[in-house]
Amino acid sequence: MCTAEGSHCGPGRMGRKRLNFMTQARTLGGHPMLRQRESKSAPVGVVVKVLRILDTLHAAPTGLQLKEIARLTTINKSTAYRFLAHLESEGYLFRDDAGAYVIGPKLARLGSGINYEETLRKISRPVLQKLWQITGETTNLGILDGHELLYLDVIESSHTFRLASQIGSRRPIYCTSLGKAIAAYLPAEEIEEMFDSRTMERFTPHTITHPARLKKEFAKIRQCGYAMDDEEAVLGARCVAAPIFDEGGKVTAAISTSGPITRVTAEKARVFAAAVKKGAHVISTRLGYAGL
Repeated sequence: MCTAEGSHCGPGRMGRKRLNFMTQARTLGGHPMLRQRESKSAPVGVVVKVLRILDTLHAAPTGLQLKEIARLTTINKSTAYRFLAHLESEGYLFRDDAGAYVIGPKLARLGSGINYEETLRKISRPVLQKLWQITGETTNLGILDGHELLYLDVIESSHTFRLASQIGSRRPIYCTSLGKAIAAYLPAEEIEEMFDSRTMERFTPHTITHPARLKKEFAKIRQCGYAMDDEEAVLGARCVAAPIFDEGGKVTAAISTSGPITRVTAEKARVFAAAVKKGAHVISTRLGYAGL
């Protein structure tokens, strides 16, 4: 007879717990435990493949076709397509008009500025080409670089007499249509900083150099949705630009068309403005902007 205090002739509560634990341990030592480990580790294989795709695209900033991605990553073509389609729908990848995949704006923002600029250029290029076909004049893509306007892309007019800036060149913000289209949508403190940071040089008799006049100009730009350089940077040149917004609604770039005033008359400039605004809206949408 079991007489010890708290003891029983069979396994007590503590004994049953110990037996249950030992039984579970033996069970987990078999196939059930292996199956659990496999189910937990299975998604890791998916992550590895996705990272392999992103690494491959990062090394090819001009983009890759599906078959090239499948070959370089050694991932089955149909599997690669499912990953690519999902990444594209989430804004991490972008597919251009030729079907090539490139790093998308959302992912590029997480990386270096160079990657984002390349993505922006890739997304904007088809729009610039269409605008070039519509206007017959030089089309441009620009961003702010500090307190200057940096030209990211330029498609020159086919006319013998044309106006064109070099890719990588910089111009003042306050007297270029691209610069004013961006500056008009900057926070007030950034505009004030821009005014305080430099002396505004007068390039032509039409250059606006007074901050109060520029603020009125910016208000007009926000009202009509486009900016104009009316012989303010170069005599005899007229340019029209519209702002580009990113996913968060922040102004990130601008596109423009430019030409001599003999061809880009005041009346034609208003027609060009509608085309430029439409093109800028297309690019903004591709960047994830959902505004009007």
